[in-house]
Amino acid sequence: MLDSCKLKSACNLPFICNKKINTAGTSNAEVPLADPGMYQLDITLRRGQSLAARDRGGTSDPYVKFKIGRKEVFRSKIIHKNLNPVWEEKACILVDHLREPLYIKVFDYDFGLQDDFMGSAFLDLAQLELNRPTDVTLTLKDPHYPDHDLGIILLSVILTPKEGESRDVTMLMRKSWKRSSKFQTQSLRLSDLHRKSHLWRGIVSITLIEGRDLKAMDSNGLSDPYVKFRLGHQKYKSKIMPKTLNPQWREQFDFHLYEERGGIIDITAWDKDAGKRDDFIGRCQVDLSALSREQTHKLELQLEEGEGHLVLLVTLTASATVSISDLSVNSLEDQKEREEILKRYSPLRIFHNLKDVGFLQVKVIRAEGLMAADVTGKSDPFCVVELNNDRLLTHTVYKNLNPEWNKVFTFNIKDIHSVLEVTVYDEDRDRSADFLGKVAIPLLSIQNGEQKAYVLKNKQLTGPTKGVIYLEIDVIFNAVKASLRTLIPKEQKYIEEENRLSKQLLLRNFIRMKRCVMVLVNAAYYVNSCFDWDSPPRSLAAFVVVEDMLEDEEEEDDKDDKDSEKKGFINKIYAIQEVCVSVQNILDEVASFGERIKNTFNWTVPFLSWLAIVALCVFTVILYCIPLRYIVLVWGINKFTKKLRSPYAIDNNELLDFLSRVPSDVQVVQYQELKPDPSHSPYKRKKNNLG
Repeated sequence: MLDSCKLKSACNLPFICNKKINTAGTSNAEVPLADPGMYQLDITLRRGQSLAARDRGGTSDPYVKFKIGRKEVFRSKIIHKNLNPVWEEKACILVDHLREPLYIKVFDYDFGLQDDFMGSAFLDLAQLELNRPTDVTLTLKDPHYPDHDLGIILLSVILTPKEGESRDVTMLMRKSWKRSSKFQTQSLRLSDLHRKSHLWRGIVSITLIEGRDLKAMDSNGLSDPYVKFRLGHQKYKSKIMPKTLNPQWREQFDFHLYEERGGIIDITAWDKDAGKRDDFIGRCQVDLSALSREQTHKLELQLEEGEGHLVLLVTLTASATVSISDLSVNSLEDQKEREEILKRYSPLRIFHNLKDVGFLQVKVIRAEGLMAADVTGKSDPFCVVELNNDRLLTHTVYKNLNPEWNKVFTFNIKDIHSVLEVTVYDEDRDRSADFLGKVAIPLLSIQNGEQKAYVLKNKQLTGPTKGVIYLEIDVIFNAVKASLRTLIPKEQKYIEEENRLSKQLLLRNFIRMKRCVMVLVNAAYYVNSCFDWDSPPRSLAAFVVVEDMLEDEEEEDDKDDKDSEKKGFINKIYAIQEVCVSVQNILDEVASFGERIKNTFNWTVPFLSWLAIVALCVFTVILYCIPLRYIVLVWGINKFTKKLRSPYAIDNNELLDFLSRVPSDVQVVQYQELKPDPSHSPYKRKKNNLG
């Protein structure tokens, strides 16, 4: 009935609702309702006025849903504590026919509870004049209480016929809404004249420096602030800074810029509260269209609806080469283009754009023997290819368990230790997409130019599921740039689902932690055996080595007084659960740290082990040639003057950044390649076909 291409503030489809025109005009009612052509409905959700109060403070946290038939096609952002919200959000919807009206519903968001209904209205699409922008005012009503005044919603709409255009569209981007669990889609058409489609026009690099004089939200006169960023469908959440009104974050992340003229970054500050709803501190916005390109801007933003400032660094740069094309358009098979790529990452260009480490090309050829997700015994599979925060999709092959996509994806590599994730989903029009299988492939494990059959795994990547996917991958990178990038912090992913308490995961992390502790215990036994002279030669050697190195140290333990607060039973349950999740995560971090050290010496990733050896050799030569006191002096001067030379530099530890690239034992299992069934061999398949 309906194909939806739902976009928020970054809508790639044309939107031409500029004029302010009354709803008077020629009706579209005479258009045949059975018209097989499609219509594009462009909507701007402007604002609401005099909405109903649903919270105790006499306010609401409104958001809007658009539905056609029984399918949700759009959901707005939440405007907190406001009865006259301003959204200014755009949605582009492809409609098969005009029989169904657009159903608008407004809700008050309640954290952890069922959202409160604030009213609804209908828009009759058949009454809209074609190709003409129209301003619409809708009065909200409650069917159960028709006499209640629930306010109004203001929209701008334009209905455009799409007759004669093919409905075979290529899906280029989808995003999962955490709250609605709906798989929304943004569809773009591949042009015959421009078969390569660049998905974003630039990169927005943001560094969250600090907050100043934030509003105190807790009873102790402090807050536990964190910040959320949103640009269109992209989101980022900062870390939580406990008990401070002047937090120092020093976090850096990138957004993709889809609009030529820029966009609006929505920023909200929050106070973290255990076991109850987080408190809203304030909001602000950054208009990217007002910022010049290729230049870093320092912004001090006043928080609206609250107190304090946020300090940011924002840089807009040109887009890296990220594209999708058919197999017939292949960058590496074009000799001239291949030579240009090899030249770009040659050893002679070490210091040219250190962030551009390499080039990745992924051919998604086909899949075989997929799981049947539909009642018909078939599936409608499409494939998602992800590298860090870069995400591209194939088209959907309908009613097929052995789909052929034959698409080529290209990415710029910013970190050679990244992991390529390829996930296969089954498309469902009326609900979230069904998971069919996934593979995770570290870039350093890829063999160039080899077509391989990868066995699909489950969501946790711990075991196989049904089906295989055929990929051919090529990686070209500069080894020196890759080594230097190893010593800076990893790129953080956009907002992911928070870890939940899991008995199985908690037990697994405890066992991993126990293994690490046992290694230390065995090392202690070994040292103790030296003191017991179980092996006289070994004990004598140990005595000579440590004779002049033993020192007595005294340690003092300082205990901080903790404020105790009376909590209700429910709050205590939430608090206990949060503590258990924290313990679970701490066990994972400590166990992973020990496993990464072990895997460095086990040569789990040869590139990293060789890098460690080279670094140790270089340090040894430097130590031999230069007295230690000079090295310590230079190191100390560098550390003490770092903030003076670069006040907004992000603090990091090179050793921890190096270890973060080494996989833990859990990740080793996730990245392990399963052996496919011999019957899935491409050679054997061709042989059988010939026979």
